[in-house]
Amino acid sequence: MTTTIAPVGPGLTSTAPEPESKHPARPSRIIGVGTATTATSYDQRTLLDLFRITDPRVRSVFLNSAIERRHLTLPARDTDGTFRQEPQGELLAKHRRLALDMGARAVRACLADAGLDLADIDYLCCVTTTGFLTPGLSALLIKDMGIGAHCSRVDVVGMGCNAGLNALNATTAWATAHPGQVAVMLCAEACSAAYVMDSTLRTAVVNSLFGDGAAAVAVLADPPDAAGPAPRELPEPGASSAGPRVLGFASHLITDAVDAMRYDWDDDQHKFSFYLDPEIPYVVGAHAERVIDRLLGGAGLRRGDIAHWLVHSGGKKVIDAVRVNLGLTRHDLRHTTGVLRDYGNLSSGSFLFSYERLLGEDCVRAGDLGVLMTMGPGSTIETALVRW
Repeated sequence: MTTTIAPVGPGLTSTAPEPESKHPARPSRIIGVGTATTATSYDQRTLLDLFRITDPRVRSVFLNSAIERRHLTLPARDTDGTFRQEPQGELLAKHRRLALDMGARAVRACLADAGLDLADIDYLCCVTTTGFLTPGLSALLIKDMGIGAHCSRVDVVGMGCNAGLNALNATTAWATAHPGQVAVMLCAEACSAAYVMDSTLRTAVVNSLFGDGAAAVAVLADPPDAAGPAPRELPEPGASSAGPRVLGFASHLITDAVDAMRYDWDDDQHKFSFYLDPEIPYVVGAHAERVIDRLLGGAGLRRGDIAHWLVHSGGKKVIDAVRVNLGLTRHDLRHTTGVLRDYGNLSSGSFLFSYERLLGEDCVRAGDLGVLMTMGPGSTIETALVRW
């Protein structure tokens, strides 16, 4: 089977397997979304006080982040009331515990939104960067949740904040190749299990930014007209399950900034530590036009044709850089900034929290076009074009 660009509507194209019959495959659509967080959230000033941070430079980073609250699972305290340092082994155990809990709740919420049950899942793609598991998160969730042992699965590990769209690309491709079967993508990021506490500004920036969260979407490609009924009865498209069709993807790897965002070993702390180059917002902003224009140009579209923009909540400076370089309004990115304000940076699942908020507004109309955009290590910008 070869790959071609198959037409999906006036002026729109999508990468899809070349059909083997006269009945072309239909683009996959998102039919459900669900999110989950850890139990406790903190405002930025409370976190500074709890960790007894008095350095004015660090306090300024926290208090000028455009973040009001984040969900975090803090370490235990020593006898003097200070938070105990967690070695890497404990952080990995925390990641497993939190990712499984949040992930299961996000998947269940997603299925409920789509009118589906656990037995309906045929493919599970799990995304995470905040810990490493073998067997992977997908296998552990299948066992713990009672998902069918026949379920196909894949784990996307270590790609960072952009990974949600990398995984959605693979998930929609699987769904298109298996019409009538349900694929679920889960992003589960236990950022409380991926941090270092010291007095440097490097860690202050990271520790001021990230929060715990998980998000899942269910994806389905309708069977071709001549394919007969689906293998089992699935819900008819309705208010929550109609969802947008995913028309195509475009990526851009900024090779000159490959080390600008990284998660690597800290010899002094004996654990993994995340690094963000201070220039990364401007690097991402400078390249945003290139990938967006390629995504839209291939479909014969312009930026003004897009009704809905769902951009990764990477941080205040990143969001501002993208907004300015793409000529967007603050209203265009209201969900991106709202998620940052209420949750912080949720890594790979951030854009799905924004997607859920957009649906909650009940402002989307049939035929509306949307752009999904994530940014992360590589440095990479990932985009997708959708149509309701």
